[in-house]
Amino acid sequence: MRPPGITVSIATALALAGCANPERSRDLANPAIPALVLARQVCANCHGIDGNATSPNFPNLAGQSQPYLVSQLKGFRSHDRRDPAGFEYMWGLSRSLTDAQIEGLADYYARQVPVTPPGDADDATLHAGQAIFDHGVPARQVPACASCHGAQGQGHDTFPRLAGQHADYVVKQLAVFQRTEERPDGAVMTVVAHGLREQDFASVAAYVQALPMR
Repeated sequence: MRPPGITVSIATALALAGCANPERSRDLANPAIPALVLARQVCANCHGIDGNATSPNFPNLAGQSQPYLVSQLKGFRSHDRRDPAGFEYMWGLSRSLTDAQIEGLADYYARQVPVTPPGDADDATLHAGQAIFDHGVPARQVPACASCHGAQGQGHDTFPRLAGQHADYVVKQLAVFQRTEERPDGAVMTVVAHGLREQDFASVAAYVQALPMR
């Protein structure tokens, strides 16, 4: 018969081994944890398993531009991005991520299929948003959103995808660009947002949320 102490030691060792399994880990400070594991076991809590967030408090990441995701994750890690969402959530989560993990997370979300969130904006709001998106506001020197974010809001390079993004999140970020300097990498957007009014925020945000996925 095996002595009780040995049995306990074996059980403890097995339990510790299970906790150390990198395929089941939430250890953000471990550079050996694959990005896919972090995406599914950590990031999914806010952004959804496939990058389509249920709550409008968190941005949809599915189909997002890979270079944009890399730049934002590095901005969170360095604390250069200082908007409330970054400070409250992402600073702590990103502080130990390696460049390889960041690249892997960006690749994962860029490959996911975005889904249009449900919306209830009326036709007048959507038409107003489309006018700003397609043509800007010439009287206030606001350029068309499409000129940087693509005709369908699909994004490219470090310009983010806007199609299918939660309207509430877009409004909050436009306010950040207009009223603060908490996103220093978005100098272009700071200039753009200063020419917009709160109703413009709501209209263009509703429009980009409703854009069809392509």
